[in-house]
Amino acid sequence: MKWLASALLIVVVLLQYRIWLSDDGVRDVRRLETAVATQRAENDQLAERNRQLAAEVRDLKSGMGALEERARSDLGMIAGNETFYQVVPPHSVAQGTDHHTRTAAR
Repeated sequence: MKWLASALLIVVVLLQYRIWLSDDGVRDVRRLETAVATQRAENDQLAERNRQLAAEVRDLKSGMGALEERARSDLGMIAGNETFYQVVPPHSVAQGTDHHTRTAAR
């Protein structure tokens, strides 16, 4: 009877070792859970980006307002009845001139 209890104790210890300390035990499960959580977060970000892109496509297909806005912001275009004015602050022009002067002096 004593040897049977010893054998069972050895089996339990070996099983516990395999569960807690081996590469395919609890450590691997935790690593996989972390990887799954990271992938889910990335998937959520990509799904949100896809929703935004789909909304932008719908806007571009549905009307000229979104198309005009895109042309203005991305391409710098203006409408035929508009006048473009570029306001340049005086201090930035002076800094730009000084920068060119310093670059040429080197």
